[in-house]
Order: sequence, then C-alpha cells, then structure tokens
Amino acid sequence: MASIWEYANPKKFIDTTDRVIPSLWIISMVFVVLGLGWGFFFTPDDFRQGSTVKIIYIHVPSAFVAINAWLMMLVASLIWIVRRHHVSALAARAAAPVGIVMTLIALVTGALWGQPMWGTWWVWDPRLTSFLILFLFYLGYFALWQAVENPDTAADLTAVLCLVGSVFAFLSRYAVIFWNQGLHQGATLSMDKKENISDVFWYPLLLSLAGFTLLFLVLVLVRTQTEIRARRMHALEMRERLAE
Repeated sequence: MASIWEYANPKKFIDTTDRVIPSLWIISMVFVVLGLGWGFFFTPDDFRQGSTVKIIYIHVPSAFVAINAWLMMLVASLIWIVRRHHVSALAARAAAPVGIVMTLIALVTGALWGQPMWGTWWVWDPRLTSFLILFLFYLGYFALWQAVENPDTAADLTAVLCLVGSVFAFLSRYAVIFWNQGLHQGATLSMDKKENISDVFWYPLLLSLAGFTLLFLVLVLVRTQTEIRARRMHALEMRERLAE
C-alpha cells in the first residue's frame, strides 16, 4: 500500500500519468468508435422500440459513468479528509465537470427515448428523479469549489457535500432494484440472463461502456494535471505578492 501513496506526490502523479495518457486516449477512442459504430449501424431495430433502442449505446454508458464518477469523487474526498493528500482533492474536483456532462447526456438521451416510448419527455419516476437530484448535486459541488477562495476550505466543504450526494448516487445506481413501480424499464445490464438484453445489443453496448469509462478516466487524469499546475501557479503568485 505504501507504493500507492507515492502518487499523492504531484510531481510523481504528473510524471506517471504523462506516460499513460496518450495510450488511454487511443484505446478509449477505439472502444467508443467501435461500440457506437457497431451499435448504430450494424444492429437490427428492436421489434417493439424500433430504431429508438439504439439510444442505449449513449444513454446507458453515460448514465453508468455519471453515477460511478460521483462514487470516484467520494473515494477521493474520503482520502482527502483522512490523509489530506491534495492530489485526491484535485482529482475529485477534476471529475466533477466530466460527471456533469455525462449526467446531462444521460438526461437528454433518456428524454429522447422517453418521448416516443412513453409519450412524454419526462415523468417524476423515482429513478429519474433521483438522477435529476444527482445532477443538481453535481452543479452544487462545482459551484462550491468556484465560490470558496481558500482551496483547502473548498476541499473540506465539497467533501462533505460529496458524502451527502452519494446517497442519491447510490439510489440512482440501484433504483431499478429498489423501485419496481414507474415507467422506467428494468436494468439493461443484469446478471440475470432472463432480464438481460439480447446478445446482438449486449456486445456493442459492452464496447461503448468500456469506451466511455476509459474516456472518463483519461479526462480526469488530464484535468487533474491541469488542476495541479493551476494550484502551483496560484501558489507562485501568492509567494510573489508576499515578497512585494
């Protein structure tokens, strides 16, 4: 475990991620292109949903990343609270905008699917509502980082907010299990073969999931590097002001 904490050193983190980021960019793009290309152009229309079913290749991966991005932020926030490693706090901050975009994509694509299937763009289904609340928590988290000038204080406050918001991340992730009522369909990906989608849709969806997940990872790494460098510049500016 001691070797893991070496990456809490900003220089060590940047040096290491500089070596893996180019490969991650390529691999993530390959998976995204293959998954979306296979899903949209080489899978049949569903006998009930028609071509609308193909929205799952964007909706499911973006929702999956949006929920798990918050859980990643939770882990990073807990590390900050317990061990006060600045890289973990900056990684949580770096993940927030990516999570916002993924949550917004999931909400929009869900509405695009819901309109022809349900006859409405939105319903106050418990599953949809918990996901919308998660989106609002994302916005609040990002706004709190921007509003507090002291970075350590901002990290403390956003860590607490992340703990509270994790309730809705958990509900969003397991809402399909908790609530059997409502319009929202059951789990698209399930360990129960009877509930799982057909293999013709399953395999390209797995590629899309892998691609979106890797894309999230590489974006967070790049943004964390940016946050570290911005923090260094801020520290240098403050040092220069004090010297004057």
